[in-house]
Amino acid sequence: MKKFLFLFLLGLSFISKGQQTGIEFEHTSWNQIIQKAKAEKKLIFMDAYTSWCGPCKSMTARVFPDPKVGEFFNANFVNAKIDMEQGEGPALGSKYPVRGYPTLMFIDPNTGKIVNQALGYRTAEQLLQIGEQTAKKKSSSI
Repeated sequence: MKKFLFLFLLGLSFISKGQQTGIEFEHTSWNQIIQKAKAEKKLIFMDAYTSWCGPCKSMTARVFPDPKVGEFFNANFVNAKIDMEQGEGPALGSKYPVRGYPTLMFIDPNTGKIVNQALGYRTAEQLLQIGEQTAKKKSSSI
């Protein structure tokens, strides 16, 4: 019986860990992301990345899954992960200044202007700090 209880509790711990998600990125068109952000009165957080970028891969593996990062970003932003060499990425890259990867941008959906941005790898703590600073100076038009 003790063995069964141990295995049951172990299984529950795996299930609860699986439910703690990080940043939930939208998988729709840029126009739909803009419309969602306007409807929810949120800024857009855009991770501008490429498939060959090492720091981008590290952020995807280590930072974006962080539960604290996910909780804050999902509550305060509409999140978009855009491959700058595929799909709508090249067009967005010509609209928004991308000087390297990853470029992390916070965009006002009403004006299309960048409210804040960061270039390069950021730890979970650093990304949270940038997100918190950005949320504080969020445009009043949203």
